[in-house]
Amino acid sequence: MPAPLHIGLIGGIGVAATVVYYQRLTAAVERLGGRLELTIVHADVHELIRNNLADNREEQAEIYLGLLDRLKAAGCDCAAITSLGGHFCYDETAARSPLPLVSAVTPLDDYFAAEGLKRVGLLGTRVVMRTRLYGQLAKTEAVALDERTEELGQSYQDMAVAGHCTPRLRALFYDAGRALVEDRGAEAVVLAGTDLNLAFDGASDPGYRVIDALDVHVDLLARLATGQAAL
Repeated sequence: MPAPLHIGLIGGIGVAATVVYYQRLTAAVERLGGRLELTIVHADVHELIRNNLADNREEQAEIYLGLLDRLKAAGCDCAAITSLGGHFCYDETAARSPLPLVSAVTPLDDYFAAEGLKRVGLLGTRVVMRTRLYGQLAKTEAVALDERTEELGQSYQDMAVAGHCTPRLRALFYDAGRALVEDRGAEAVVLAGTDLNLAFDGASDPGYRVIDALDVHVDLLARLATGQAAL
């Protein structure tokens, strides 16, 4: 069996998403009967947003690399970025990272296929929706509300920075999910933004299937942390 790994998380992008990663990862490791070794470093969400919107991949990768150096110095065996939007410079970061990176995007394709899903709808950042999860879904078709990308992307950004979801924004995201199902033929709506739990967790049933991409990532990290999966 593989050895349990010390997990490193690049957090702060945004803070609410980091808290949920922490909560769900600790719970998942406990369910698996393991002991969690975890270190979190804090990135700046405003810096990330600026670089994401300007497609400054190398600049953001440099920021990540400094944080990854700190995680390695803390004894981490691997690291993850707690933001799907923050994966826009994943390749540039992974190429020079001092630690193996555990992608939040890669496991999704296999998960959707295993669930028998042929088409999923995406909610998240502008880039995630526009690129259909960076074009990394090969087994499942991804759709988005292209005519509402700017509106939804800005609303998501506002919520992530604020760290809470207003009733107006919750209604906006619920309506967008419904449109993905009814107008685009999505079999499930994917929360492809790690702060979307603020809108969907603990709220009323939206009337369609919702898959939180964060949970798929956390499941993999928990299995790595307990030696039940290998890098």
